[in-house]
Amino acid sequence: MEFMDRNFLLDTECAVVLYHKYAEHMPIVDYHCHIPVQEIAEDVTFRSITELWLGADHYKWRLMRANGVPEELITGNGDDFEKFAAFAAALERAPGNPIYHWSHLELKRYFGIDESLTAANAKDIYDRCNRVLEQSGMSARGLIKKSNVRILCTTDDPCDDLHFHKQLADDKSFDVQVLPAFRPDPFVDIEKPDFAAHIERLGSVCDWAMFSLSDLKDCLAERIQYFAFRGCKTADHGLPFVMYHPCDDETANSIFRKKMDGGIISREEAMAYRTNLLLFLAREYHKANFVMQLHYGVKRDNNAFMYEKIGPNTGYDCIDNHTPIASLTEFMNALAATEELPKTILYSLNPIDNTAIDSVIGCFQDSSCVGKIQHGSAWWFNDNKQGMLDQLTSLSNQSVIGNFIGMLTDSRSFLSYTRHEYFRRILCRFLGGLVEGGEYPANMTLLGSLVEDICYNNCLRYFGFKPAK
Repeated sequence: MEFMDRNFLLDTECAVVLYHKYAEHMPIVDYHCHIPVQEIAEDVTFRSITELWLGADHYKWRLMRANGVPEELITGNGDDFEKFAAFAAALERAPGNPIYHWSHLELKRYFGIDESLTAANAKDIYDRCNRVLEQSGMSARGLIKKSNVRILCTTDDPCDDLHFHKQLADDKSFDVQVLPAFRPDPFVDIEKPDFAAHIERLGSVCDWAMFSLSDLKDCLAERIQYFAFRGCKTADHGLPFVMYHPCDDETANSIFRKKMDGGIISREEAMAYRTNLLLFLAREYHKANFVMQLHYGVKRDNNAFMYEKIGPNTGYDCIDNHTPIASLTEFMNALAATEELPKTILYSLNPIDNTAIDSVIGCFQDSSCVGKIQHGSAWWFNDNKQGMLDQLTSLSNQSVIGNFIGMLTDSRSFLSYTRHEYFRRILCRFLGGLVEGGEYPANMTLLGSLVEDICYNNCLRYFGFKPAK
């Protein structure tokens, strides 16, 4: 078998047909990413493959650190080629790592390079990639179009005026919809030292004096409506775990005022405040018909020394094993009891939660929406071949996989859309294996429709997206 050939990961005849006839050409909806909207609006170009490939990809940074590369050649001011060569030297030693597959898919799809990257050919491939980057269609917008993306959702602070989103919506030369996503973490994370500064900034944006938690809630509700006006369909939360420590509004307000007055908040107070505000936000999402995405099970910024040097989102996070299902179900139950549970996607970074999540989503489905509660795609440290197969297996065992809304990038890189190809190949491999094993009939019309739905159609329906024609 040739290295990453046309049938890469497709190990049955059925998988080959499903991928090439049905999955391969489906458009992409990237409903959660971290690409800076300003870079899309300004249609930035890239001085080298290093800037494009390594400039914001902490997956690749972790690989380089594991190979002993100095930080100067990772996030520092080192020479572009030396950085690229250091990554090539690390990559050739990483068989089985999804970054090995992603990187070579990126080289194939965007640069037409089929050979494997090694330390020995790094200079040749570096120069060839840079020549391609000089061609038209290799800017931020060009890469998005080349990737067959129809809709993408950025991640945006409630304080953002969304003027870049408006600029893109008004630009008829670019027909990809770039929509905002509401990310209110700074207003939930009351224990953070910069909490009060975020509150004051939001008050300034809303021209609202922030004397109480009620003022904050009113302001956030106003921002949700503004985001909806700009096309927003989803809100996203990054949580250590989904907690449920309910308290009344008066108690939550006293905790809010204590923090704003410079007091020290206990762990119990923080959880009570978080629960109160998250319940309020979830009810507002229900009113606005936003999809609520809950990402949890992560322990962030574990290397305090490096955090002080280069900040967050730089590759020093890990899986957390404190992901209590009881508090998750109690949180969801409190909303379901008043028929205010919004469409919700659950992602745990801890892979042992797969079956638990799939049992939870079955408790809160209803006739208001097909697949109202979703088990999100294998996330972060799990978006590798085995992690995706495990998530698909668990979801199919416990729920209706044909209603799954599929893959997202959750990335800051303009080249990460090959992860959709990676997922689609694994999806077709999974389904092909069921057919090969006699567990599902070889009805290619039915299976093909199912594949197209998971890759694209389900996502449009679930979020209520309307792609440009």
